[in-house]
Amino acid sequence: MDTAYISAFAALGGSAVGALTSLATTWLTLNSQERANRAAREMTRRESLYGQFIEEAAKLYTDALMNQPEDAKKFIGLYALASKLRLFASPEVLAKAEQVIMQIIEIYGDPKKDLPWAISRRDPRNMDIIRDFSEACRRELVL
Repeated sequence: MDTAYISAFAALGGSAVGALTSLATTWLTLNSQERANRAAREMTRRESLYGQFIEEAAKLYTDALMNQPEDAKKFIGLYALASKLRLFASPEVLAKAEQVIMQIIEIYGDPKKDLPWAISRRDPRNMDIIRDFSEACRRELVL
């Protein structure tokens, strides 16, 4: 074989290897960027849903301390948010969410548990029924 052919094939082979290397590098870079973007979107979605649950639970907690339940419709929003949490939240976050819901139901059911009762508990950790849920969310989001 002529040395010119060998040089030409070597050059073509080198170009092919370079092109494949460039293609693989680009694909890996885009793939890792997409994974990072997906993780960021997931984190944002969780933060939003956790915030919505906290807001709804706070409204119902305050309402439970001030009033007796007229109807169960008040719980629809909180129950729906808890169901959405079951799609992706950790077991710890779910347990804390269910604990908040049960405490709110318990406060609605006991007429003695009103705002003066909550204030008389003195310890802010006892008064803030949403705190454990919030801390569990923070632990999950930091991981």
